[in-house]
Amino acid sequence: MMADTTLTPGTRRAQLAEFWFYFSENRGAVIALVVFVLVLLAAIAAPILAAHGPDVQFRDALLAKPMTDTAHGHFWLGTDAVGRDILSRLLFGARYSLFVGFFVVVLALSVGVILGLLAGWFGGWVDTVIMRVMDVILAFPSLLLALVFVAVLGPGLINAMIAIAVVYQPHFARLTRAAVMGEKNKDYVMAAQVAGAGNMRLMFITVLPNCLAPLIVQGTMSFSNAILDVAALGFLGMGAQPPTPEWGTMLSEAREFILRAWWVVTFPGLAILITVLAINLMGDGLRDALDPKLKRS
Repeated sequence: MMADTTLTPGTRRAQLAEFWFYFSENRGAVIALVVFVLVLLAAIAAPILAAHGPDVQFRDALLAKPMTDTAHGHFWLGTDAVGRDILSRLLFGARYSLFVGFFVVVLALSVGVILGLLAGWFGGWVDTVIMRVMDVILAFPSLLLALVFVAVLGPGLINAMIAIAVVYQPHFARLTRAAVMGEKNKDYVMAAQVAGAGNMRLMFITVLPNCLAPLIVQGTMSFSNAILDVAALGFLGMGAQPPTPEWGTMLSEAREFILRAWWVVTFPGLAILITVLAINLMGDGLRDALDPKLKRS
């Protein structure tokens, strides 16, 4: 009988099976993955799940309490100060928050990886210039520096995302540089050089795939931090502008009603808390699955 070699070591399927084994050992990460998938599906299906449009106002249902029945329908989480359905705004707000996290991570990762590859591969003055610029950016608190960038660029969701991506990319640059410096003198890289591979091929095709594990974990953590920072900028009036149903902006609009209408603050805050916590727990699971030092024999 022919042996089944589908899961032999080194195959993609075997690697995925090994990854899932170590990831599933962390039950918190598995639960967080389920929660994150539910949030993602809710964001995708927001037009179907939302009973009302995110900006539709019901002037005869201002600050309606949760579980309130009105002539306009059932408001499961109540309404805000201008009569907008909070549940509908949370569902549409999930789109903004998840898009923000994705955009920031992709932009910061792309720029950071390129800079880190250049610094780690070429060394010398290239390394010195790039790393000193990264050190200057890291010397400032991330939210404060993002506020400065947004103040220069102007308030708005797009400008807030760009500012946060600029603040986060030094983390990816430093991680990439450290990984490249550890890999570039190994035998497989030397063999590729002897075979005539150019610098671009060596950096992006030969070395970079072996540096992805820490970058994936950092990307997950940056995803959650980006959601928090954009919510903070929105709360301060420097991020998404009303009537955009972004969670931080919803909190900002609800500040003056916190004592007499607890639901307008509680539910957006819980949405941020649950989403960020789920992403962070997923990051812990990814770290356990991708870091060979944490894998049990």
